[in-house]
Amino acid sequence: MVTRKHLRFPVSLSSTLVHQNRFRHAGSVRDLSAKGCCVDSIISPFTGMQLTLHLHIPGESQPILIDNATVRWSGSAGIGIEFLTVAPAHQNRLDLMIQGLIQRLQLKAGLS
Repeated sequence: MVTRKHLRFPVSLSSTLVHQNRFRHAGSVRDLSAKGCCVDSIISPFTGMQLTLHLHIPGESQPILIDNATVRWSGSAGIGIEFLTVAPAHQNRLDLMIQGLIQRLQLKAGLS
């Protein structure tokens, strides 16, 4: 069993995986945490591959940009990505999104 430091939340977000500023691949983020996500994509990157990740948020004109992310695992269950470096403005947007997901979860569970 995997023990995680950060809660993961189910989401459905489109994303773009960028490798070395040249290769762009579409993906679908299906779960998200403060420090990582799981992406479904047609590519099969290798463990340790460095990527830039664009998280496309519905209703927002600019994606959340994860400057430096690394592939932790890849297989039939998707691509596990860890966020290594996030610029402060994008980190703030990601934090707000995570807070919104926490609030939705609490409302759904009747805890607020």
